[in-house]
Amino acid sequence: MGEVRSYNKISDLLKSEDLGNQVHQDSDFTINRLEDIHPRPTKSPTFRANYYSFVLVQKGSTDYSIDNRKFSTKGRTLYFTNPGHLKSFHIREVSHGFIITVSENFLKEFIHRDVFDEFSFLLTEIVPPCYLDEHRFGELYALAEQIIIEEQKNTVLKHKIVSSFFLVFLLKVKEYLLKDRGFKMEYDRDSEIVNRFKKDLEKYFRKLLNDYKGQKEIPQVQYFSAQQQLNPSYFSTVVKTKTGRTANNWIHEKMLSEAKALLSQSTNPIKEIAYSLGFQEATHFSKFFKKHVGKSPIKYRKDP
Repeated sequence: MGEVRSYNKISDLLKSEDLGNQVHQDSDFTINRLEDIHPRPTKSPTFRANYYSFVLVQKGSTDYSIDNRKFSTKGRTLYFTNPGHLKSFHIREVSHGFIITVSENFLKEFIHRDVFDEFSFLLTEIVPPCYLDEHRFGELYALAEQIIIEEQKNTVLKHKIVSSFFLVFLLKVKEYLLKDRGFKMEYDRDSEIVNRFKKDLEKYFRKLLNDYKGQKEIPQVQYFSAQQQLNPSYFSTVVKTKTGRTANNWIHEKMLSEAKALLSQSTNPIKEIAYSLGFQEATHFSKFFKKHVGKSPIKYRKDP
């Protein structure tokens, strides 16, 4: 396998790999018709997508892989992927339906700050495709149709309206997962480690941000490896191998995601935000934020 490229946006993936028609993307949420972006059979290289994807296949045939797992779609298929995996797809017969992509920042800002508490399946390592009956697929397809109509409008409340419909979409997906016995989560040992790490990371920051009186510390890799009684070196190797990102990178990305949400959604002083994230000095937080984001917390708050 040659160099595996990583993409933060579906627009960058389509442009760089020449996999179909390019799309315009001006936010962390996209919805496109599959037949519009992939109008002919095509085969992708292996890549990493650092965003969540929901794909509704009304008709058509595609083989896709996530890490070392291979799956296929058919009529009335729903499948979901989350960030960090090795992925590829082979569209054998042009598929009709929708693909929705969304970032964690969008989920936190427009769905709910504690979105992973309500929708824990978003943290699942690998979710097999779900083959829906006509009624269930029709419900999701109708929601996607409404979302794409609203997404194409240029109104002040567009993002809130779109996110409201998408919230219903997520609730419907959750309802189907709870009911469908055939939709089982299968893990190998390494996947279990990564999945537990993601959940522990989310839990750590929930406690960090909600515990106003306790001593706050920036999370370290050793803490998360200890939660699973694993050697830190082995733990780090598994996370890097499975996701293509180091455990430290996951921690930093999570910290930045929470910082961006706090800066954009609250009027709390920078010093208070820094402390809530485990920084003892606001200057250390500002340096960390500027290094990774390219602008200071103050400038980001004014112009995200």
